[in-house]
Amino acid sequence: MAFDDTPILVGAGQVLQRDADPAEAMGPVDMMAEAARRASIDCGTGPAALENLNLVAVVDTLAWQAANPPRLVAEAIGARPARELASTVGGNTPQALVNAICADIRRGRCGLALIVGVNVLATLIAARKQSVELDWPTGGEGSPESFGDGREGTSAYENNHGLSLPAHVYPLFDNALRAHRGLDVATHSANIGAMFHEFSKVAAGNDYAWFPTVRTAKEIAEPSDSNRMVGFPYTKYMNAIIRVDQSAALLLTSVGRARQLGIDEGRWIYFLGGADANEAPWFMSERPSFVESPAMKLAGDQALSGAGATISDIDFVDFYSCFPSAVEVACESLNISETDPRGLTVTGGLPFFGGPGNNYSTHAIASMMERLREKPGAKGLVTANGWYLTKHAAGVYSSAPPSVTEAAPVETKTAIGAHEGGPVPLVAEAEGAATVETYTVLHERDGTPSSGIVIGRLIDGPRFIANTPEDRVLLEELTTTEGVGRTGKVENAGETNRFVPD
Repeated sequence: MAFDDTPILVGAGQVLQRDADPAEAMGPVDMMAEAARRASIDCGTGPAALENLNLVAVVDTLAWQAANPPRLVAEAIGARPARELASTVGGNTPQALVNAICADIRRGRCGLALIVGVNVLATLIAARKQSVELDWPTGGEGSPESFGDGREGTSAYENNHGLSLPAHVYPLFDNALRAHRGLDVATHSANIGAMFHEFSKVAAGNDYAWFPTVRTAKEIAEPSDSNRMVGFPYTKYMNAIIRVDQSAALLLTSVGRARQLGIDEGRWIYFLGGADANEAPWFMSERPSFVESPAMKLAGDQALSGAGATISDIDFVDFYSCFPSAVEVACESLNISETDPRGLTVTGGLPFFGGPGNNYSTHAIASMMERLREKPGAKGLVTANGWYLTKHAAGVYSSAPPSVTEAAPVETKTAIGAHEGGPVPLVAEAEGAATVETYTVLHERDGTPSSGIVIGRLIDGPRFIANTPEDRVLLEELTTTEGVGRTGKVENAGETNRFVPD
């Protein structure tokens, strides 16, 4: 029997708004309020849960900003929470919020909490195309507490060379992984396609998925008119889709409070353990290795240890899947095969289920709750990732109470996953003979290769970032044959460097 201060999740709600007329579509506050109401219905209390909230936390939203989003949501659902939290940017945020709030619940600092987030980029883009003025609220009295690490994800040096978007950065990890594994380009792409084929199958069975369609491994791996190459080796179907209208909400409380509210034990999902970790070095270009994430491993291992579990005890998994490399590194970090029969997602993943900005993992946790309720006694693991394998959070959940004799504290301190050797020295003005460590080739919307980005080493050791010549023959060659390890010459051109392969 669980102790009264044991943290549990009792309700989840998800909202999907597809192809809505922007003049009639729900706005961000309306969608979050609806997700919250669905979570209250899911826990069985209806409005009573929302009226008794002590805390409202809103995940940072890509397509909308307001002075105090938690206040706007609270007013929309009839809540008067004592605390209001607004997160910084990061896909790790939903799981990190669960970790922190469950710690407060365990310590008696919070009775009932709501975590909610939204992305309405689909409606925003449609409105701009149709010249529709959106009347979305931007106020909210008071100032919410800020939650999370607000540092920028990329350095000025990285930005100068085009490493300012996830679709430009994550391919660097995968090309490094391919070379590290000794695979040729075709085999590696086929492997990624096979892995994401399984994700698409899950999305096809999810009522809240943006693209509920099964894609074959070949469809995913091979460029086509409908599946253009974006940043080599990633086609469109390998990229998180952020042009969605999706919202999700979670209700968290303690066992004792759930009993007071009359919430059926069959709705309870126990939080067994969670952990947060940041990568060091923070900026990806300074990391000694592009094929591992000590912080991801640390967060996962600590969450499992806190739950008194091993990875073999886990029945359901959802790895953050903005791009294939995030999943591949998670598998390496937590010792799971990329073809594990348990599967690697409960939603369908960000390219198929949808990537509602920083709020994806709220949907993952909501979906995990459904799976665990369907299988009494099962355990689930959710991992979440912010920026560029930079900020990580993990949580372990179960439909059975923890098998402990006394309540254990919940650790909320963010750990540091340090790479051996520390930051790699970078040279801003690079000159001389050099070798490619990793790279990518960016493409126009019509699939034409447009530019190359290289991270390499000078012969005497320092690392640099550079762009390649805009030579179509060269760029196409780099998408068909291995570029990692290729030699050439780098020269400085002011704020940027230029690498010319031999």
